[in-house]
Amino acid sequence: MDHPKKERTLVIIKPDGIQRTLIGEIIRRYERTGLKLVALKMAIPTEDLVKRHYTVDPAWIRKVGEKSIVSYENKGLEAPFKDPEDCGRAVLERLKKYLTTGPVIVMIWQGNKAVGIVRKLTGGTEPLASDVGTIRGDFTVDSYDMSDLDERAIRNLIHASGSVDEAEKEITIWFRPEEIFKYNLVLDKMLYDVNVDGIKE
Repeated sequence: MDHPKKERTLVIIKPDGIQRTLIGEIIRRYERTGLKLVALKMAIPTEDLVKRHYTVDPAWIRKVGEKSIVSYENKGLEAPFKDPEDCGRAVLERLKKYLTTGPVIVMIWQGNKAVGIVRKLTGGTEPLASDVGTIRGDFTVDSYDMSDLDERAIRNLIHASGSVDEAEKEITIWFRPEEIFKYNLVLDKMLYDVNVDGIKE
């Protein structure tokens, strides 16, 4: 079994994050936790790449549809779709349209509980419902009802993997093995070295 410090997660700064010039702020938030950036690239995704990314979990379409419908119900609103599959397919089509509009930044972050830490810092999928102090809660105000009214994807700045298994599958879609770097940081000693050797001269 790999050491917990080897856990990895995939993060994508979406086109709205780039156009809002939040790249540095987003990276800074993750970096300050002690996570290590081991891969980074800029790309303009194709529709096929977006589809492969979001359907890496075959149940994603149904899950995202159910989640969206429940979010409406919790607010006392009527969801625009009754069938979760129809809702999920509509979400995917909107994501394909949006994520191909311009460049995205794709990153791999590594460290203990990387998936959970990144998701906690990022905030909930719907920015309007995200806590203050999270990236989505601090930097955008979009909501499901507004994005559905405009028939577009929700602009929530970031994609962050939902589980370790999902992260590893997503990483293979976006990165070749030689694009992922192994290197040491002094920070690694403070977080993971049992004896904290090599600090004093």
